[in-house]
Amino acid sequence: MKKLNKAYKSIGEVAEILDLKNIKSGKLNTHTIRFWEKSFKLIKPKVFNSNRRYYDMKTIDILKKVKFLLKDQGMTINGVKKILENKKSLRLDDSSNETINLTDSNLKTKLNKISKIIKELKEFK
Repeated sequence: MKKLNKAYKSIGEVAEILDLKNIKSGKLNTHTIRFWEKSFKLIKPKVFNSNRRYYDMKTIDILKKVKFLLKDQGMTINGVKKILENKKSLRLDDSSNETINLTDSNLKTKLNKISKIIKELKEFK
């Protein structure tokens, strides 16, 4: 029987939802979620019986944002903290636009470097 969406999820279920798997072993990386709990004040699991962590949908949404910004966008923990502490609530779709705006000068620098490398490679032909 499947749990309702409103039900609390265990740390293993959340790791599966976030697709946090070790590439080599294929095992779930629950330690990543525990690390994020220590790094981000907004991530507060409920601790019921036998000291097990349980996450509600609000917390899972925050974890999805954290994963997207850290893993997909390559932001630092401090950068993600600044975005999460921002008063306006970011939807996951808005996060990528916000990230680009925050790193616009860095993006231009990277694009210039890539252009230079492409020109050098063309010269070798």
